[in-house]
Amino acid sequence: MIWLQFLISAALLIVAATKLAEFGDVIAIRTGLGRLFIGTILLSAATSLPEFLTVINSFEAGDVYLAAGNLFGSNMFNMFMLAVLDLTFQSKRILRVIYSRHALSGTAASLMAGLVLVFIVANIKTMVGWVGLDSILIMIGYIGIIYILRVNSNDAGIVDEEEPDESLPSLWVGLFGFGLAAALLVIVSPWLVESSLGIAERTGLSSGFIGTTLVGITTSLPELVTTIAAARLGAFDLAAGNLFGSNMFNMFALGAADLFYTDGRLLGQIDPVFLLAGLLGLVMTLFGVLGNTARLEKRFWLFEIDGLLLFVIYFVGLYLVYIQ
Repeated sequence: MIWLQFLISAALLIVAATKLAEFGDVIAIRTGLGRLFIGTILLSAATSLPEFLTVINSFEAGDVYLAAGNLFGSNMFNMFMLAVLDLTFQSKRILRVIYSRHALSGTAASLMAGLVLVFIVANIKTMVGWVGLDSILIMIGYIGIIYILRVNSNDAGIVDEEEPDESLPSLWVGLFGFGLAAALLVIVSPWLVESSLGIAERTGLSSGFIGTTLVGITTSLPELVTTIAAARLGAFDLAAGNLFGSNMFNMFALGAADLFYTDGRLLGQIDPVFLLAGLLGLVMTLFGVLGNTARLEKRFWLFEIDGLLLFVIYFVGLYLVYIQ
C-alpha cells in the first residue's frame, strides 16, 4: 500500500508540475518577461516547486534529513539530465548547440551551491528572529543573481523575446491554471513525503538516502518531462536554462525553507554527511558549465565526453552516498 501511495502521489505530482510549467510559460510570454524567466527563472521555479513543498512537509514529518537529501539529490539529477539529453538527441549535439549561452546561468547555479555548502561547514549561529542569518544571505544571493541574469540576459544569449500567437491562452487563463496546478502540488506533496518515509522505514535505508535518490529523482521528474519536451521542440536554451535554473532555485529553497522551520537554524541541523551529495551536485554543475564553455568536441560512443562524465559521476555519486 505504501508503494501504491508513492506511485500515485508521484504521478499526480508530475501532472501538476507539468501543468504548472505550461501555464507559467503562458504567463511569462503574455507579460513579456521573455525566455530568461521562462527557462532560467520562472519555468525552473515552477518545476522545482515540488522539491520546496516536499521540504516543508518533511518538517511536519520531523525529518530534516529527507529535506536536505531531496534538494541535493535533485541538483545531481538535474545535471544527469544534461547527459540524458545528449543521449536522446544525438544528431543535434545539444551540449554544443547551447555552447556559451548558459555559462552565466550555470556559473550562478554553481555559486549558489557553493554558498550553501560554505554556510553548512561554517555553522554560523547568528539568528535573525527564528531564521538563520546564513539562510537570509542565501535568499538575498538568489535575488541578486536573478537581477544579474535579467540585466545580462540579452548579452548572454539566454533569452529571445517572443510574441504571443493567436493560439496562446490569455493571461487570465494562465494565472488560473497556474493557481490550480500549484494547489494540487500543495495537496499531493504531503502524500509523497509520508510514503517516502514509510519506504525508508520498511527497507531499512536512511531517510537521507531515500531523499537523495527516490524522492530527489521523483520531485525532479517535472524538470525531466519539461526539459525533454522543450528539447523536442528545438528550444534547447529553454531546456538547459530550466536545469541550471532549477539548481539555483533548489539552493534558494533550502534557505527559504528556514522561514518554515521553527526548531532553530535549518542549516545547522543538516548532517555533514550531506556535504557529499551537495559537493557532487556542485561538481556536476561545474562539469555542465565546463562543457558549455570549452566546446569539447570529442565523442565517446553515444555521448559527448562531458555528457559521459556527467553520466558516470551521477551513478558513482549515488553509490558513494549509499555507502555513507
